[in-house]
Amino acid sequence: MGKLFQFSKVLIFVLVGFGILYLMYQSQQEAYYSDCISSTPDSDCSLMTKIMSDFRSVRWIWIFVILGIYMISNIARTLRWQQILRADNYHPGFVNSIGTLMIGYFVNLGIPRAGELVRTGMLSNYEDIPIEKSLASVVIDRVADIIALLIIITITLLLVGGDLFAFLADNVSPSTLYLLGGLAVMGCIGLVIGIGVIRRLIKQGSQNWLVQKANSFIDGLQAVTQLESVPRFILYTIIIWVCYYLMTYLCFFSFGPTAHLSAKVGLMIFVLGTMGIVFPSPGGMGSYHFLVMNGLLLYGIESTDAFSFANIVFFAIQLFCNVLLGLFFLILLPIYNSATDGA
Repeated sequence: MGKLFQFSKVLIFVLVGFGILYLMYQSQQEAYYSDCISSTPDSDCSLMTKIMSDFRSVRWIWIFVILGIYMISNIARTLRWQQILRADNYHPGFVNSIGTLMIGYFVNLGIPRAGELVRTGMLSNYEDIPIEKSLASVVIDRVADIIALLIIITITLLLVGGDLFAFLADNVSPSTLYLLGGLAVMGCIGLVIGIGVIRRLIKQGSQNWLVQKANSFIDGLQAVTQLESVPRFILYTIIIWVCYYLMTYLCFFSFGPTAHLSAKVGLMIFVLGTMGIVFPSPGGMGSYHFLVMNGLLLYGIESTDAFSFANIVFFAIQLFCNVLLGLFFLILLPIYNSATDGA
């Protein structure tokens, strides 16, 4: 029954992602056909044919540059993660740290957010770190990302706030914003209550297994106050998010219709794309396409070209890099750790 439940969750998430992507493709196909039919024979009016043609026209040198930048961001994230764990007196190796990170990204393509649990479990197994300590380090890692993203959104509002508000007015109803705001408030309240309950159980001196693990987890969170170098932690965070931004902006130059767009536009599309990836679909499939495509429409990019650009970024970088590296480390880590244990 448990395996059936897990399979059902994966299937639901995948169907949601593919469903959004399919609906977008259908709407774009209809629009493209209507524009194309007046001047082009029916046989050439296929959106899929256009997308394939757009992929062939990509300047792949930029894609390889972007993949290199992506790996720099992963190295910086790995070093930041190791720094968090060292603050709690654990010293994981670099290979296991970056390997489990990339496997986690790979798992996220199937089950959103499950990759965080997988990488904590695998690192705990390979490096003999208590699972609650590893999990606490990932929570700190993600909180740092949330703070960084909020700062980036603030900068975006200052630089291209009018464009962002125009996008929200065209694509998001007020009721949806109220719902999202309400869910965010409820989530914060639930988090505060949960922490309060855990602390109360601990103060009561309960010695059951769950409370001991919770106490260890909270100690792991508090380890962030013992970082060996706060400036270095901030530097790693800046490198991660600058790399993420550059991956979007530089990708403009790989595709003719977007090559003229400015760095400010890159910031706007980067923020929207990040929001799409946060959405609980496999790797942001569908939601990423929707937000990036509609963002590009604000800057005069044709909808079909915008759809092609979103696919270029998503499939050439998100899927190609994460799938390839995830499978590579999934094979490598057992071999690497067996050799290390044998030595």
